[in-house]
Order: sequence, then structure tokens, then C-alpha cells
Amino acid sequence: MLNRTRLASSLLWLAFVALPASAAPLALDPLFGDHAVLQRDAPLRIRGQGQPRAEVVVQLGGQQAQAQARVGADGRWLATLPPLAAGGPYTLAVRSGQERAQAQDVLIGDVWLCSGQSNMELQVHRTLDSRSELLNAKHDDIRLLTVKQEASVVPREEFATAPAWQRSDTDSVRDFSAACYYFARELKQTVDVPMGLINASWGGSRIQAWMRGNALAKTGLYRDQQAVLARYAKQPQQAAAQWGGIWQDWWQRQPGIVAGDQPWDPRAAPQGKWAQAPAALGAWEHWGVPALADFNGMVWFRSHVKLTAAQAAQAASVAIGSADEIDMTWVNGRAVGSTYGGDPRQYTLPAGLLHEGDNLVTVSVLDTYRDGGLTGPPEAQAVILADGSRVPLAGWEYRAMPEHFDAPPRAPWQSAAGLTTLYNGMVAPLRDVGLRGALWYQGESNTTEPALYGKLLRLYREDLRRQFGKDLPLLVVQLAGFGAPVSQPVESGSAALRDQQRRVAAEDPKSGLAVAVDIGERSDIHPANKQELGRRLARAARHVVFGERLAPSGPVAAAAMREGGAVIVRFDDVEQGLVAYGAAYPIGFELCGAAAGSCRYADARIDGARVSLALPAGMDATRVRYCWADSPVCTLYDGNGLPAGPFEIPLH
Repeated sequence: MLNRTRLASSLLWLAFVALPASAAPLALDPLFGDHAVLQRDAPLRIRGQGQPRAEVVVQLGGQQAQAQARVGADGRWLATLPPLAAGGPYTLAVRSGQERAQAQDVLIGDVWLCSGQSNMELQVHRTLDSRSELLNAKHDDIRLLTVKQEASVVPREEFATAPAWQRSDTDSVRDFSAACYYFARELKQTVDVPMGLINASWGGSRIQAWMRGNALAKTGLYRDQQAVLARYAKQPQQAAAQWGGIWQDWWQRQPGIVAGDQPWDPRAAPQGKWAQAPAALGAWEHWGVPALADFNGMVWFRSHVKLTAAQAAQAASVAIGSADEIDMTWVNGRAVGSTYGGDPRQYTLPAGLLHEGDNLVTVSVLDTYRDGGLTGPPEAQAVILADGSRVPLAGWEYRAMPEHFDAPPRAPWQSAAGLTTLYNGMVAPLRDVGLRGALWYQGESNTTEPALYGKLLRLYREDLRRQFGKDLPLLVVQLAGFGAPVSQPVESGSAALRDQQRRVAAEDPKSGLAVAVDIGERSDIHPANKQELGRRLARAARHVVFGERLAPSGPVAAAAMREGGAVIVRFDDVEQGLVAYGAAYPIGFELCGAAAGSCRYADARIDGARVSLALPAGMDATRVRYCWADSPVCTLYDGNGLPAGPFEIPLH
């Protein structure tokens, strides 16, 4: 689930700096370059750069569509062409005085934004039967554009790295989003127009990183973090210190942390059990320490470094090498940086922080998936001085926190784990692109906060519509099953988040849901059957976007009520009747009381478009759950082979 980030967050503040365009020659923005797809039946907003105050004439397909624009003082121009029906290929031509620029092989069709975390990022070559899929991937009217993974602390006008449209073929499809590609390939069987696919995804990302600041502000939850983020854009060292104070306040509030337990402070008396770490460090799972062999959580590290007066007087930075997956780093009690992902860390130190004699470097490392720790290499860990010399960090000690210890807050400038950073770097520059709809496959990194996720997903949808149109359809992939099977009812953050996804999609006629719980893999959070997922997304699009009269995502629980000694669950969107796979009756239903931990599995039988649940004698059931676990076993489908998705509904 967690991707190795492409950026060191200590340098992230530079990402928003745009090069001046005032002296640039006439050009089209790469979003409107060769092989592009432009959205049909909508005004075509075309942008580029040129000489300030120059007149620009834009033509598409000769005289078929034409518009004029004037270059602004910043060297940018924007022209709007009238809507066109699906077609092409065309030449998109621009002229200004004696200057000319053009894009060849431009199509008019439907453009889709595919965004989310690693299951949206997962490439075609990692899916089922990929060799055959790639050999048959040539589709001249499916075009692909991958946005490079680059975060920013403020919204960008253009991408830091210019993307390029590509025709669909064996080479271009190989590393493209499988969910996005299989969706378009399936949809073209019923909606035969050119398809433009924009993949803007980042493994391990949280929804907060994909949202605009104004949207996050509506929650009222991120005021302090957003203030730090705004400061980080201009004063990264001061912002890091400010964030350190917020992080330290969180630490002091944690259960079991006694007053004076401040591992970052060289003046504080040591607390807890510190032990010597292996000299080579690396992932703590491989140290041979039983308690860390399968540990996901937070571990403290500390190293002492001795400096002369001359060394301490120099400008300096501290390098701690790579870390998996989030570090929070202090030098002599001052927070100096925090980064998400596996790239090497190097943080510039403010003047006067180092001193003659003993200096303390302290690092808190949070790992949530597979290997974690200071992964090195050891020679990369040092205090680096202005004269080029290095004073190694060695003799690391460590202190592990209990596995149930709460996860610390994430620095708001972090790439995939921050606030607004991926929207700023990977979505904001798409502002003039017309879209038919958006696909969203994300949530694995937010399963600890399912109730909040529902609110954030609504705000995300609302924010997309502010940028790309008030009626923009949103197709949401419900999280696939992942994890060990269970033999009794359990509470599950993944199940609760799936239910939030269901609720958010159900409340809006322009939103659709693709159920994926049954095509997950218990031992792999990245299921390989993205072909079936593409079919389900395409089916949802046919209903939500194109108005076809069909069940968009399988049977949907409409209501639950008592009838005699049973509870009846009525389903809508049932085609060809309800069926149970593998038995004469469906499994996966639970009856629950009001209290947590009161759920029991229920015997169920199918009755037309209803399911009857036997109500245990004396049980005061108030709600019904189905398919409720990280990786549940659930067997209710309709005759089309579409699953009933996970849900929790009240009992009336």
C-alpha cells in the first residue's frame, strides 16, 4: 500500500516555484499537445504561453473551431473554443504574429480523471494475464496521460514536470493505471468515442493530501496544521520547529507518557527502555528481536555526535539516510524536519543550533506496513558541515513504543501523507481540462478514521465539482477485501470505511459505486483482478453518466424490518433474482444490538428480492450488517454475477 515517495519533504517547499514565462516562445501547454483528447460537447479551454500582450489565434481542425486570446503580463494565454462532437484526429494550431505552434493527432471524446492511492496506481503489467493484455493493448482512440508524482505546498499553475499524452499500445499501457485502462476499454464497448485517461495517483496517499485547502478548512479540524503549512512555503525551518511543538504536545497527551518523558530533549532525564541498535540498522523486523519481528508502530532512535567549536560554528545539515515510512527528526531538542516515504532525509539546521561538545540527534520513525526503520545506509547518516566534512552518526539506540500506541500527527507538508500537497502538485494544474467524470480508488490509508472519511469524501467530491463543473460524476471504488478471515463478528475500520463510501455514493445521483470486496486478496492489498474492477466501474458509468437503465453495482440493501420472528432485508437493483454462491443460503449477515460487540451471525435464506434472517430469541436487534470484516466471506449475488456490497443499516 505504501509507495516510496519521489520527494524529500525537506526540499518540497521548492516545488511551488514557477519559472517566469515572460520570455517564452509561443507554445501550447503539454496538456493540449500531440495525441491529446479534449472533452466533447463542452467549451474547449486551451492554454499556453507566449510573448506578453501578444494576440493569439487558436484553430482546431482548420476552420472547424477558432478563437482569439491575448497573452497576459505573466506570459500565459487562455482561449475558449466552441463545443465539438466526438471526432478527429485534428491538428490544433496556434499563431501569434510570425510565431507558430501546433499539436498533431488531437481527438475529441471523453476525458476521465483517475486518482487515488496504490490500487489506482497499480500498473497493467501487475494484473491477471498481463502478457496477453499487453500484447493486445493497441487502441488508437484510447490515450493515456500520467501525471508525475510531485507534491507542492501551494497550488501550482503548471506541472513541475510536463506530462505527455500517449496512444494506447504495449509500451505505454505497461506502466499505466490498470483500473483506469480496463475501465475505458470496457466502456468503449457501449460508448464508442475516443477516451482520454489522466492518471494522477500516489501509493499510500491519504484523502487529505488530494483536497484543496478551502475544502479541508470546512472540517474545522486542520486549522493549526494549515497555518504551519502556509508558513512552510516561506520559512521551512521555522515551520518545522513550530510543527515540532504541535507534535510534542500530542506526545505528552498520550496514555502512559509521564511528565518529563521528552526523548528529543537532551536536558530531559531518559525514560523508558533504550537498547543498542545494530550498527547496520536497516528494517527492525530483521534485527532478530522477537518483539520487533512483525512490528508496525513507532520506534525512537537517538545518536550522540561530538563537535569541536570550529565545527559547531559552521552552517550544517543533518542526514539520517532513508527511513520507512515517516520520520520526525530533532537536533538538540529542536524539530528540524519530517518526511513521508523512503527517500534519504537531509535537513538544513538553523544557525546556532549545534554547539561544542555533545549534540543529540533524535528520530521518531512510524511504520504502518511491512518493513520499517532507519534503513540507511549507515554511511549516509551524518552531520554535514559547510566545508564538506562529515561527522558520522553512529552508536544508535532505540526505544519501541507499544504496538497499540496511537499514530502521531503527520506533518502537513508531507507528500502523500500531508494536507493539500497532492492536489496542489498533481490536480490544480489540470484546471482548464474538461472532464466527463472522475474515478476514485482510495481509502486504505484512512481506515483508522472511517466516520471522518465520509465527511472528507463529500468535501472532495464537492471540491472536484468546483474545479471541473458542478455536475461532474464521481465513480468510487469500494475497498477490496484484505486481511485474515474471521470466525466471529468483529469491528473493522475497513468495513466501516466501505460503508461510508456506500453512503456517500448513494446520496448523490451523479455518484456511482463499484463493489470490490469480493475480488480482493487476503494476503495482498493490491488485488490483481483489475479487469473485473474495470467492468464494474464501466457499468456504474453507463448508469450514472450515460443514463442507461441497469443496476449499476449489484443488489443494494434498501430497508430492514421485523416480520414475526424474523428480520427481513429488502434489496433494490436486483437483476435475475438473488442467488447464494456455494450453499443454499447466503452467509455474511449479522444482527446487532445498540452496543458495540453485540453482533451475531444470522442464519439467512433468500425469498425473492428479500433475505430473511432468523432473529434469536430474546435478542433486541437494532441494526443489520453484511460482509463486515477486513476480509469478509460474503456470498450474496444477483443473477448477473454482481455482488451485494457491504452495508450496515438500521432495523425498523
